[in-house]
Amino acid sequence: MTAYSFRLKAVLAASLVAAADLLLFDHEIGANLGLLMLAALAVAVAAHPESWRDRRALAAFAVAGGFSLLLIDRPGLIALFMAAPALGVAVLSPRTAARSDVADWALRLIRAGLLAVPAPVLDLRRAAARGGRPGAVRRALVAAVLPVVGGAVFLGLFVLANPVMEAALAAWRLPPFSLGRLLFWIWMAMAAWALLRPRGARRRFAPVWRGQAPAAAASGSVTVSLVVFNGLFALQNGLDLAFLWSGAPLPEGVSFAEYAHRGAYLLIVTALLAGAFVLAFLRPGAAQSRAVRWLVIAWVGQNLMLVASSALRTLDYVAAYGLTQLRISALIWMALVALGLVLICVRLVRDKSASWLVGANAAALAAVLSAVAITDIGAVAAAWNVRHAREVTGDLRDPSLDVVHLRELGPAALVPLTELAGRPLAPTLAAEVHAAQQATRAELAARQAHWRTWTWRGQRRLDAAAALTAPAQAGT
Repeated sequence: MTAYSFRLKAVLAASLVAAADLLLFDHEIGANLGLLMLAALAVAVAAHPESWRDRRALAAFAVAGGFSLLLIDRPGLIALFMAAPALGVAVLSPRTAARSDVADWALRLIRAGLLAVPAPVLDLRRAAARGGRPGAVRRALVAAVLPVVGGAVFLGLFVLANPVMEAALAAWRLPPFSLGRLLFWIWMAMAAWALLRPRGARRRFAPVWRGQAPAAAASGSVTVSLVVFNGLFALQNGLDLAFLWSGAPLPEGVSFAEYAHRGAYLLIVTALLAGAFVLAFLRPGAAQSRAVRWLVIAWVGQNLMLVASSALRTLDYVAAYGLTQLRISALIWMALVALGLVLICVRLVRDKSASWLVGANAAALAAVLSAVAITDIGAVAAAWNVRHAREVTGDLRDPSLDVVHLRELGPAALVPLTELAGRPLAPTLAAEVHAAQQATRAELAARQAHWRTWTWRGQRRLDAAAALTAPAQAGT
C-alpha cells in the first residue's frame, strides 16, 4: 500500500463518514439510506479498479446498485441486508479463488466484518512505520502552515468585502458534538475502511459439516429412531387430517382457534429439528441402506404434511381474525422450510454435495427476500383486510374490520383506507375510517416534505390517494 493510496482511501473514508453524518445521524430513515448506499457503491467502484475486470464483482455491484435503488423506493432491513453483503462480495471477489461456494462467502464476509474493527488502527500504524522518517511529522506541520494561514487571511479579507459571505459565515455552525455522534462516526469509519481496505479474502474455509458422516451414522440406532419418528409424526398428521383438514368437531373444551393457533409455529420448529437430524446423521454415502432411505423419504414427506398443516392453521386464523404482516411472513417462512426439506431429500436421493444444498437454499432465500423487499407487504395486508371485512362484504363469516390495526400499518394502509372512506359505511365506522385516513395521509405528507425521508413509494401512495379522492371532491 503506497502512501498515496493510503491518503486517498483515508480521504474517501472520511467523505463517506461525512455523508453518513449528513444523511443519517439523528434523522428518520427514508431515501437517505439508499443515497448513502449509492455513495458507498460509487466509492467502492472508484477505489477498486481491479474489480472492473471481474465478472463476479461486476454482478455483485449490479445487485448492490439494484437494492440501493430499492432503498430509495422503500427503505427496509431486507433490502439493506441484500445490498450490504453484495457490496462486500464485490470488493472481495478479485482477491478470492475463482470457485467459492455460499458457505465460503458467508464465513469470508463474517471474518472481514470482524477484522474491520481493528483494521483502521493497524493500517495507520503500518503506514506510519513505512513512511515515518525523523522529523517527517514536523516537516508536514511546517508545510501546512502556509496554506492554512494564507487561506485564513484571504478568507477574512473576502468576508470583510462581501456581505453575503459574511452572513453565510455568521450562520454557519459546527454540528453539536455528543458521545453518540462520536460512536456513530467510529462505526461508519470502520465500515468505510472495510469497504476500501477489505481483509480476510484469500483464506478458504472448510466447515466440519462438509465432511462425510461417520460410518455408524446409518446404524441400527438411526434406523430405529426413524421408525419411532415416523410413528410419532403419523400420529400428529393423523390428528390434523381428522380435525384440521376434514373439519370434524374437536373434543369438548378445545376451541378451533386454540387448535389452529397453538400449532402453527411450534410444528415448524419440529420440522426444522427433523431437517437438522437428517443433515447430521444421514449425509450422502452414509445412508446406503434402501430401507433407511425409504424411511427418510417417508419422514420428509410427513414433515411436508406437517408444514402444510401449519400453513392451513395460519390461513384459517387469517380467515377468522384478519391478515397481518407477521402472518404473511409466517406463510413465506413455511414455504421456505418446505422447500428446504425437499432439497434435503433430493440431496440424499441423488447424492448431492453439501455445497449444492447450501447454494440451493441460499438461492431460494435470496429470491424470496428480493421478492419481499420489492413487495409492499403492509399494503397487501391492509388491502386484504379491507376487501374481506364483514362491514364491506356483509358476510358474518368474514373478520370484522380493525381500524386500529390499519392505522398501525402507517403509510402502507393509506390507499386501502382511502378506498374504504369512499364506500357507504355506518356513521360511527365512517368517522373512524376518515380520521385514520386523514392521520395516515398527514403522517406520510410530513415524511415526504423532507428530502431525507422522501421515497418514491411514498410519493406513489400520495398520488394514488389523491386520485381516489379527486372524483369525490369534484362531485361536491
